[in-house]
Amino acid sequence: MDLDKMDARLLDYIQSGLPVSPEPYREMASVLDTNEEDIIARLRRLIDMGIIRRLGAVFDSRKVGYTGTLCAMKVPTDRITEVAGIINAFPGITHNYLRDHDYNMWFTLLAESQENIGAILDEIRKKTGIADLIDLPAEHIFKIRVNFDLSEE
Repeated sequence: MDLDKMDARLLDYIQSGLPVSPEPYREMASVLDTNEEDIIARLRRLIDMGIIRRLGAVFDSRKVGYTGTLCAMKVPTDRITEVAGIINAFPGITHNYLRDHDYNMWFTLLAESQENIGAILDEIRKKTGIADLIDLPAEHIFKIRVNFDLSEE
């Protein structure tokens, strides 16, 4: 990882939240004592390097009327890429990852209602041809905030 001090400061800053303003990059530049073009170039580079995989808001989906579930699926090894592509095409999929288990593909799904979740899962079963899918709705919600201190300040 080839990060300089400004990269580290920028990463520290964006972990805590992005400015909600008409010119967020300009505001970030002002706080970090640089310019907007530098911020944008650094963010692009950090995304291209895979250091930042997502830049955006995190919100409580329940407060805006959504419900979610965790799902597990038994996917044949030779179909993992294909099935992941099908699942990831649904707009409510927020995470999709592999596990070393018979149920090897796990994903989370957000939708407007339990009925919508059921309909989406039925569509996933239909499009993949895989019926072995477990729906594990949350009984308790846990949000853990983790920030990594990258700068030496």
